[in-house]
This record gives sequence, structure tokens and C-alpha cells, in this order.
Amino acid sequence: MSTPDPARTEHVDALVVGSGFGGSVTALRLAEAGLRTVVLERGRPYPPGSFPRSPHEVSQALWDPSAGLHGMFQMWRFAGFDSLTSSGLGGGSLIYANVLLRKDEKWFVQDDPMPGGGYETWPVTRADLDPHYDRVERMLGGTPYPFGDPAYADTRKTAELIAAADKLGLDWHLPPLAVSFSPRPGEQPGLGLPIPLPEYGSIHGVRYGSARRTCRLLGECDLGCNEGAKNSLDHTYLSAAVHAGAEVRVLSEAVWIRPDEAGERRGYLVDYVQHDPDRQARTLDLPTRRIHCDHLVLGAGTYGTSWLLLRNRDRLPGIGDPLGTRFSGNGDLLTFLLPSDRGRRLELDASRGPVITMAVRVPDRLDGDGSKAGLGRGYYVEDGGYPGFVDWMLEDTDVTGRLFRFGEFLTRWAAERVTGPSGSLVGREISRLIGDGSLSGGALPMLGMGRDVPDGTFLVDREQRLQAAWRTDTSQEYFAAVRRTMRRFAETLGTGFLDNPIWFFRRVISVHPLGGAPMGRTPEEGVCDPHGEVWNHPGLWIADGSAMPGPVGANPSLTIAAWADRLADRLLETRGRPSAATAPPSREAPAEPAEPQRTAPAAGPAELSFTEDMKGFFAFDEADPPTGERLGRAQHRRFAFHVTITADDVDRFLAEPEHRARAEGWVEAEDLGGRLPISFGRFNLFTQGEDPTSRHLSYLLHFADRDGQPLTLAGRKEVHHRPATDIWPDTSTLYFRLLGGHLPEGAPEGDAPIRGAGVLHILKPDFVRELASIRVHAADAEQSARAGADFARFFLGNLYEVYGRHLRL
Repeated sequence: MSTPDPARTEHVDALVVGSGFGGSVTALRLAEAGLRTVVLERGRPYPPGSFPRSPHEVSQALWDPSAGLHGMFQMWRFAGFDSLTSSGLGGGSLIYANVLLRKDEKWFVQDDPMPGGGYETWPVTRADLDPHYDRVERMLGGTPYPFGDPAYADTRKTAELIAAADKLGLDWHLPPLAVSFSPRPGEQPGLGLPIPLPEYGSIHGVRYGSARRTCRLLGECDLGCNEGAKNSLDHTYLSAAVHAGAEVRVLSEAVWIRPDEAGERRGYLVDYVQHDPDRQARTLDLPTRRIHCDHLVLGAGTYGTSWLLLRNRDRLPGIGDPLGTRFSGNGDLLTFLLPSDRGRRLELDASRGPVITMAVRVPDRLDGDGSKAGLGRGYYVEDGGYPGFVDWMLEDTDVTGRLFRFGEFLTRWAAERVTGPSGSLVGREISRLIGDGSLSGGALPMLGMGRDVPDGTFLVDREQRLQAAWRTDTSQEYFAAVRRTMRRFAETLGTGFLDNPIWFFRRVISVHPLGGAPMGRTPEEGVCDPHGEVWNHPGLWIADGSAMPGPVGANPSLTIAAWADRLADRLLETRGRPSAATAPPSREAPAEPAEPQRTAPAAGPAELSFTEDMKGFFAFDEADPPTGERLGRAQHRRFAFHVTITADDVDRFLAEPEHRARAEGWVEAEDLGGRLPISFGRFNLFTQGEDPTSRHLSYLLHFADRDGQPLTLAGRKEVHHRPATDIWPDTSTLYFRLLGGHLPEGAPEGDAPIRGAGVLHILKPDFVRELASIRVHAADAEQSARAGADFARFFLGNLYEVYGRHLRL
């Protein structure tokens, strides 16, 4: 690879890598704000009418530049699973099935244990994303399938599956789709009606932009919509971004990234290659160009962004162990309903309609309804479809040739299971498999997705290829449940049922890869912070599915787009100001992330603070905390709080017998209204207990529920004269009661009615973060060190006074 000439390096305010749901959304927001924005997309543009349809076109529509293939589909083969992604202007929106579902509110889990060890944690909530969901839905024109309209009423697969779901007692709905069924919002739906150009025009030009027509029910969503009915990102966000001033460069792929530590502007240097569709060449052998940017937004997709960060890891010091972890296939599972000779012969007509028209939601154990106790991980089951032109494949008489190619493909695949994968790109093999296009259709695909276990990992091998490992065994119960529901549909409809053939090798096909550069509350937990900025690297952002710390559960595109919209808000808010992320640490000594700077008074008391997270269960109308915990666990009634405890004057805090500090933050309980701010909080550390050998850590937190009713959390940690092995359970367990009203400080708990009780615990990962959060703010370093030492002596001394007595007896 050639080295770019530094003198020819161009500069932009923001460089966006990738034009999928993360990149496109961010590009529009930044361009609208006046930033000079450039988007790099490695694939080609696909205006209406240009998507492949013939067997020959489809066989060449694969992405593998080393084989001279620069098409739309990229097939990946990894250990344990296969995957399909898209290369093209608009990214995955070109071939996705248009579904715009929000992540279920209760599936934003916190420290949810995983079967193979570790925890799944989402540092954002549904409330954080809801305004961004709204904005994206408006832009993409989310509209439920108009099944009741005469023009769209004869979709047989929709009618049959809705009837079957009703018989099975399943919760079904028509999800919003990014498809134009009418020329404009609110107008009468109709097949093949002209769609007017929006005010921002079309990135494909007037000719192609004016060629768009409303949905004609051709079932071609997953191969690209030649009618232009799909409101893909090229027709929406990218067209609007170019209108706002963004520049989009196609066939341009980023390969190297690094901070510009020597430059005056800081920022990032990005080397990228320009693909030539007429040239067969390995990507990393192509000459590179260089661009400098103040903000670098990675939106190359789960695989693309993970590959970029992993292969540039040495150039990005401070990126820690979470890189390459938390991979999830979003629970994707593909099966088929087949015509059966038993009973009536059902014609589902899978080729008529959008690929997906309806969705069934199966509840999760997290949903909190006591009647659902014992359920596993939740999921969605959706109808599938295929293009009408596939029907001719059923008439193909070259059965021998088809079987030979399929057998050859399976033989090559099985051999690689023994000798090791030859590479993650299998474009040439798929092209050989397709041959002249004689693959059989005729079945109705059933699509499953949901909360599988995000325990997959990525790495880059010596040949700079992305490799991945993901164990389906930890998600076996989940996959078995999805298959049972799909089989129940087959039984109810009287059809046959067929697993995807590779399931017999305990493999799955994922079209919704997530993770690899997950968000987290700290650098130890994630690659980027809860707004998408990479820890220790201000100005480096992750806007795509690689930032998801676990499965979305529903179709993830809308959540990724909403995440990117929220990221853009933070980028624009912090532009030109010091970021919450620290400056890049030196290569010799990676630094810990710094807290935002606080200015201490020139003289005065030292201030000490730390942040504490506690989680547990509670029950209503219960006065005994252990009983409340037991009942609450059975009823899935979770309770948590996040508080920052501050002693404004360390000397006074240590001297007074109450050892009183203020507590600020929030409590969280879905049964009370979600996350609720604390209006007043008091914390007391090691107050004298009932006897000389006991101490209390007590909490008094005032807040209000969703209806505005005042409540008080009154809780206490009990530290008793017991063996030293009890230090951890004693200091990490809080017994609490919920009281009606706001109990005044110092008043007996009996003065307020009891609304409930429970127990909270500090999880060990949270305790590590709590220790790391301790801060002392003082006029100078000497005062700060003295105050910190005094506090440590007080804390450890009290522990020794209680537990050390046991050792002296």
C-alpha cells in the first residue's frame, strides 16, 4: 500500500465512514448544523431500476474485491454462524425488510447475568431514545402495512398468519414499515402511483428520483426495490444531507485511522482507498488517500467498524478490553413453512407483498407480569417473502446441476470446518452456488429475532481479515423457544415445517449483527460512552450497530438510527468545548479517563464525593425487607438507585457524630414510573448502632412516583461484630422500606405509612466503579491528600473497630 503525501491531506470538520443507519443519520444532522461533512461509502449507488434481477446479475452482485466482485451483498462465514450484510449507498437499508420497531422498554437491561458469565448492560434507556425514535420515524415515513385498504387487502400470507396468531393466542401487530404505500402521507394508498420528489431532491438526480412508485407488492425488499417504494436511506437521509451541503464519496473505503497527535488541530487522520469496479484487487493493496477531520464518525456497520478499530488498535491507545466483545446476532433464526399434502393445500403466496407485513411478539421474563414468570428471553416472529421472479426457479429442470452445485458448496463448507475457515468472505463460493440461478423457492420464510446471548468475540488475523467466534450453545434455550413457536404456526396452518439446513450443524444465519465496540458506563465496560464517543478519544464516535451492548430484540435498524441521532445531538452540543472523554493518552502510559475538571476555591474546606449504584427487588404492602425481596424477585419487581454522595466539608463530616452527607441522583422502579429524580437525599456513614460493636450506613431519599405522589426510601446497612468475611455482604446490602410522603430528616419511620420493602445490593462490577469514582476537591494537592488520608483512616478504622474485635477475642 502506498503512503499518502501529507502535503495533499485535505481537512473537513466531520468525516463519516459508512452510509448505513448510523452514518446517514449523523451525516444529515452534522451537515444541517453547518459542519463540512464528508461521507465515505465503499459500495456503489443503486438508483431505482438498477438492482440485480436476472440469475447472472444476482451471481455477480456480491462484494469481494479480491475476486473482482463489487456488488451489493457481502457474505461472511465465521466460527458458529454465517452472515449477510450490504455494500452500497444506503448501507443495510438497501436490503432490509423496512421494519421500524422500537426496542422494548424493559429489554434495556441493567447488569443482566448471561449464561456463560458476565452481564449485559444498556447504559441508555427507552426514555433516552424515544424523542430520537420519533424523529427518525418521521423522516423514514414509518407506516403500518395498509392491510385494510382495498389495494393491499389480498396479501394472503398476512391474512393466514394473523388468523393463525389469533388461534394461538399470540400478540400480533402490523409494524411500521419504511415503505411508501401512498404518494404522500395521508393520501389514498394505491399500487404503483408516482411519488413526488421531496424538497431536498434526490441524491440520484431528478431522472431517478422522479422514477419512484408506491409499493406494487413484488416482494423484492431484500434484493433492493427497483420501484423506489422503499424509503431507504439514499432516498431520505442521504439526499437531505447532500442538499444540506454534505459530500458523499462512493467506492471509497477507510482502512487506517489514527489520532493526529502532531497536528495543530488534533482530530484524526484517515487513509482510504478508491475501489475500481473494473479491477480485481485486494483492498489493502490499493493506493490510499488521506483526509483529516476534527470529528470521525464510524458507521461502517458492526463488521466494518469492528474491523477498523481492531486493526488500528495500536494506533488508538486507551481502547481497552471491551473492543471485539459483546457480539450478538440479535437472535436471528430463519425457518420455512412448506406446502403439505396433509389436509388442505395452503397457498401462502409469499411473493406478494412487502417481505414483512406482520409481527408476533413473544414476552420476555423481564416484562414483569407475574403471570409470565418463568418465561425465557423474548423474541419476535415475522412473516417473510421472496420476489415473484423466483417462481421461475421452481420450473427449472436442471435438477442434476442444481444438486451438484449445492453438494459441492456443502462439501467445501464441511471441509473448512475441519481445516479452518479460508476467510470470512465467501463471495466466489456463493456465486458458484447460484450458478444460473436455479435455487428453489416456493416456501414461506419465517423470521425470528430476539434476545440471544451477546457473548461473541471478534479479532483480526495475520492476514488482516475479521474473524469471529460465537457459541450458539449459550442461546440454545432461546433458539428452541423460537423454533417451537414457528412450528406451532406450521401445525395451525396445516403446512410442513423446515429448519434452515445449516441449523443441523448448530449454525445460524445473521442479518442483524450487533456489538464489537459496545457502549458502556466506563472504559472498563465499553468502548464508547453512553453517547457514542470513544473513551479516551474525544472526537471519535461510533454510530452504528457495533455500539449495541447486546441484542435489540426487535428489528434493530430503527434503534441504531435513533442512537445515531442522539449521538449527533451530543457531538453538536460539545463541539468546541472540552469533551467528557479525555485527550488521547500517550503510547507509553495509557491514562485513566479523567473526571470533568472542577475548580476548587482558593481556600476553604475539602470536598469528597463518590457515586454508588445499588440494585435489587421490592414488594408493595410489605414491611419486612427480606420478605419484600423474596416476593419482589418472584414478581419481577426491580428497584435501583444511582446516587452521588458528597461531603462538602471533609473535616466537619468526620468530626460530627452523624457523619452526614448529601445524596443526589435518581431511583428507578418500573412499577413506580421508571427513573425518578431524587428531590432530597441524606446519607450517614458509620453512625453508632445499638451497641458499641455495631455501626449503621443509612439513606433517606425523597422522590415522587409517576402520579406525583411523594415517597421516601428509608434504608440502612447493618455493620455488626462478626467475622471479617462478613465485611462485603454487610457493606453491600441495604435493607429499605418505602414510606408514603416525605419523611422529615430525624423523624421516626413509624411516623409515615409503609408502602413496601425490599433489599438492594452492590454488584461487584459496580463496587469497582464506586471505588474509582472517589474524588477529593481541595484548594491544593496537599490539602486534597490530607483529606483523602483522613477519610481512609476513618473508614478503615471503623471497619477494624467492628470486625477487628472478633479477631482480638
